[in-house]
This record gives sequence, C-alpha cells and structure tokens, in this order.
Amino acid sequence: MKLNLIKRLSLIAGVVLLVLTSSCSAPKNIAYFQDLQTTTYDIPSSTPIVVRPGDKLSIVVNSPDPSLSVMFNLNVNSPRLTQGGAQSAQAARYRAYEGTSAGMSYYTVTPDGKIDFPVLGYLNVKGMTRSELAGFIKGELMGRNLVKNPQVTVEFINVGVNVLGEVRIPGRYDINTDDLTVIDVLALAGDINIRGRRDNVLVMRKTDGKIDSYRLDLTNTKELIKSPGYYLQQDDIVYVEPNNAQKRSATVNGTTALSASFWVSIASVLTSMCVLIFK
Repeated sequence: MKLNLIKRLSLIAGVVLLVLTSSCSAPKNIAYFQDLQTTTYDIPSSTPIVVRPGDKLSIVVNSPDPSLSVMFNLNVNSPRLTQGGAQSAQAARYRAYEGTSAGMSYYTVTPDGKIDFPVLGYLNVKGMTRSELAGFIKGELMGRNLVKNPQVTVEFINVGVNVLGEVRIPGRYDINTDDLTVIDVLALAGDINIRGRRDNVLVMRKTDGKIDSYRLDLTNTKELIKSPGYYLQQDDIVYVEPNNAQKRSATVNGTTALSASFWVSIASVLTSMCVLIFK
C-alpha cells in the first residue's frame, strides 16, 4: 500500500514538473542567424533605389564657371540668371515645381515621372538611379553646350521606410544608401525587443499599384538573404509582430508563471490527476 502511494505521488510530481518546464521553457527563436557557423554565403546584389513619382530630389550642378552653374541650381534666396541678367519666363514657370525643406531646395517628381529642370525643361526621370540621373543631366548640359565639364550631384530628400511593431523605437527612417537591408533598419529602430518574433518579420512593398509582402526569418541566414525583402525600397513597411506570450499578455486571461490563472490551471490539472489515480 505504501509503495503504491509513493508511485502515485511520484506520478503527480512528474506531471507538475512537466507543466512547469513546458510553461517556463526558454524560447528557441530569440537569437538571430542561428544557422550561421563558419559557412560562407554569397550575398545577392542589391536593387538600387530608383526615382518614383512623388519623390523629392536635390540636384546640384557645379562647374568651373559659377555664373553658368547658378542657372541650373534651385535657390529660393536669389533670382536665377539669364543671358540678360533678368529672370526669364521659363525661370518663373519652373519655380512652381520647386520646394524647400530645412533650407534645401528640391524638385518633386510629377505623377508621370518628370521634373521641370532649368533651361532643359521637362525631363523624364522615372526609374533612374541617382548615378543614372546625374549622368543623364550632365550629358544634356554638355550635349547642348550649356556647361563645360559639369559635376552633377543627386540626392533623395524624402526617401525612407516605416518600422512598426515590437521594436524599441518604431518610426520612419531615411534611406541614405542604395543597399539598405532589413537588418540595417531594425538596428536603427533599436532592435527587436524580447517580445517580438524574429522568425516572421513582415515586409510590405507597394509596386505599380499593388502590394507585395515578404515574410523574413531572421534566424535563418541563408533564406533571409535570398528574400526580395532583404534589401529595402522607399516607403517599405517593416512590421515585427508580437510573440505568443505577448499576445496572451494582451488578453484579460493572460497566462504567465506568476498569474493567478496559471496556478488555477495547475490546481485543476492536479485535481483531475488525483481523482484518476486515487479512484
């Protein structure tokens, strides 16, 4: 009789231990790059940021003769020069298409992908990278004998991505490079917090009037770098969803090791086991 009681008590203890260890076990998907040992992976080439309608562009033309280059640079503080020294009708026309931000003048790309550039007129710039646009304008200026050997610099003003969900600092972050990765932007956002899922990060991208979505597993390096969502494009949305524990904690009956409902569940299991064992 005493031996049977010991067996029954041992069984109950085993059940309690099983419940506790299953509830308090450490999550497996916390560490990044879990498959990365000493293996070398080939990184795919990045997709450069290209001009899209609505983008704001800073375009600066420099040349050995400042009096020539000033004609092609937006400057809200001084009038543009013409051959006669006065503003031309064309200069007044394209002023409507310029803007300023933090003291910087910029062009806004029209819905059909064009900018109204001084003297050159409307230029179709949609789909061009920064270097392609700089080379295109330089070629136009030299080809029309307007400026000899100009230097053209193109920068994006408003290009960025949005980071939402379980990160330390959600918000919008500027893209200042042509090869910004999802890892880069998560680092800017202060990293995923302990409550976020690293194995199911969502990247949403608007392309030609539709939304493409990619699910990224940051614990699997090989699959991560192959995803089209690894390199980010302007206006991408990166969303880190909460893990199961965080989802449960958001409910009225959230279950944690210290919650009353957790211990009520344990007591219920033990009661049921005792009834079955001592019946």
